[in-house]
Amino acid sequence: MFFGTSDFAVPSLQQLAAKTDVVAVVTQPDRPAGRGHKPAAPPVKTAAAALGLPVHAPLRLGPFAADLRALGADIFVVASYGRILPAALLELPRSGIAFNVHPSLLPLYRGATPLQSAIRDGCQETGVTIIAMDAGMDTGDILVQERTLLDSAETYGELHDRLAKRGAELLGTALDRLEAGTLERTPQARLSIPPERIAATLTRPLDKDDMTVDWSQPAARIVDLIRAFAPAPAARAVVGGEILKILAARPAREAEGGVTADEGFVERAGDGRGVVLLRVTPPNRSAMSGAAYARARGAAV
Repeated sequence: MFFGTSDFAVPSLQQLAAKTDVVAVVTQPDRPAGRGHKPAAPPVKTAAAALGLPVHAPLRLGPFAADLRALGADIFVVASYGRILPAALLELPRSGIAFNVHPSLLPLYRGATPLQSAIRDGCQETGVTIIAMDAGMDTGDILVQERTLLDSAETYGELHDRLAKRGAELLGTALDRLEAGTLERTPQARLSIPPERIAATLTRPLDKDDMTVDWSQPAARIVDLIRAFAPAPAARAVVGGEILKILAARPAREAEGGVTADEGFVERAGDGRGVVLLRVTPPNRSAMSGAAYARARGAAV
């Protein structure tokens, strides 16, 4: 049985369907989306329909437990579902295992937003972990874990797609090991990561304040924040008295001075270094290059 909702979960669902008999897919109900706020199916529901799989979208999981038990699933797989599975549900798989695909190097970056948080924090390394779920928040035993470098220019969208694909592949590895009887479990405590470091990287759902650029911060940190929300929902910043969505930026090179650069508009950060805005969305306008924005403001480039 598969639990998932967002785009990140789709490759894992496809991997599971290729390797097993998926008795059901559980996802969240349709939500209003777009300017018309019409109900839209989550990506996992669309993918499940394409695979011919039965889909359930319960408003509450507790009352749905009896239905899940009746389906008699051997294993659960959870990827970007968006809800916490009650402990009672985790006892239902006949194998005793509920797999979770989590895009971080657990026990670091537990919680809802590990991808955005790792980029925002300027991490140079991240990864994917497959765990056996327990009652805690991403605290279960590690089954498979893989590290990967995080490029200094990689955006949230790029990292999301890359780790969604790799997470699905590692899920396949875990399933193969389970079938072969070679699946090993490593308690997260055995990794000897200091509790204060784990606590410092706990993540939570992010809001508009988290996406707001503080120009008093160093340029590199501002660019990391912009990368963490690109291409969507995009960081916000006050520039020249108006609020822009910033889709792409980089720190200015030392030789770049003045107000603008050849490829974009430059705003000064708290460390005195420039941040080159490469692509922005001004209020009530479409996305444009930073250079076009500079020209629209009447600045020479």
